[in-house]
Amino acid sequence: MKKKGFSYAKWGYIFAAPFMIAFAIFMLYPVIYTLFIGFTDMKGMIPDSVHILEDPLGNFKSILSDALFKKSLGNTFKMWIWNFIPQIGLALLLAAWFTNDRMKLKGKGFFKVIFYMPNIITAATVAMLFYSLFSYPKGPINDILIATGVLKESYNFAVDGKAAQMTVAFIQFWMWYGYTMIVLISGILGISPDIFEAADIDGASGFQKFIYVTLPNLKTIMLFTLVTSLIGGLQMFDIPKLYLDGGPSDATRTAQIFIYKKAFSGAYMYNEAAAASIILFLIIAVFAAILFYMLRDKDEAALHKIIKAQEKAYKKKMKEQEGK
Repeated sequence: MKKKGFSYAKWGYIFAAPFMIAFAIFMLYPVIYTLFIGFTDMKGMIPDSVHILEDPLGNFKSILSDALFKKSLGNTFKMWIWNFIPQIGLALLLAAWFTNDRMKLKGKGFFKVIFYMPNIITAATVAMLFYSLFSYPKGPINDILIATGVLKESYNFAVDGKAAQMTVAFIQFWMWYGYTMIVLISGILGISPDIFEAADIDGASGFQKFIYVTLPNLKTIMLFTLVTSLIGGLQMFDIPKLYLDGGPSDATRTAQIFIYKKAFSGAYMYNEAAAASIILFLIIAVFAAILFYMLRDKDEAALHKIIKAQEKAYKKKMKEQEGK
């Protein structure tokens, strides 16, 4: 738009320039460089000359055949599923509770803050907290279990792989259910009140409204929550790294810890670490695409197909008329 020779569009580019420059330097360039490294022989603390491999996919083949990488991926999926299922369940329950006008709950703001609080605590603090809680031979959890008769003597949770995985999954659940709850509450409050009023007139109970009104209208928010949780879950790093450094016996080693140790913990195999990063990115992209397809609006997709078919038929008809 121009007014008396003054260009307003120019200022839009000027204000956007700092972000675009920062994004190009700190995000786009590292991604492109990582992609390049994945096809090279770059390794060592101070790499000398870097060459593209004779077999460009050599690093990827090496990573895909690495048993430890496969185990790391399995650990990552397992701990994500263990924390996401109870997380989304509790978040939905709390969201329905806080948005139910019939219950007339008092102190909603206070409880929302309390439930969201774990999300703003630093990962290092949370890891140290749970390490102290499950400490051996003396620790709060051991003391409680012995006092209640569940255990006869102290148990070292840090050497039990299954217990360590479940602890990491619980920490992730505890840190993120409040965030998920806030997102779902926002989604519920965005649903038109007229729909709920119509359900009340029809005599629907609170449970029926939740199942037949709230959940169907939360499909987009649920998709957002599921995809962002998938991305965050498969990139799980700070809690398992700070809690037990991937132990015991690699039980809590995630794909991100595998990549970190490949690149920086003595190995300095930057080429294989980059290849593993690319593989993890592709896995996330494929699963995200599957989720988008499964949770798509089928009615809208069907309508879109009908419109496309009509447009195609119309163009075909116009060509036939032009030919005559």
